[in-house]
Amino acid sequence: MKRHKRDPSNRAWNKGYQAGFIGRSRDSCPHEALPQRESWIDGWTIGQRELTEGTMPVAGFHKRMV
Repeated sequence: MKRHKRDPSNRAWNKGYQAGFIGRSRDSCPHEALPQRESWIDGWTIGQRELTEGTMPVAGFHKRMV
């Protein structure tokens, strides 16, 4: 089994980052459970910041901010 399937919080952060970086709304978070929702929003926030700063997306997909 792949690692990202074992850690839902890490996967949620990565998906949130991607959503933020492409400019999707914060309201588009698909998670109801609090730990995954918080991780998704944390990733979304970083993605939004990098979108506005003009950071390259490839550099961000591998990192995990805690």
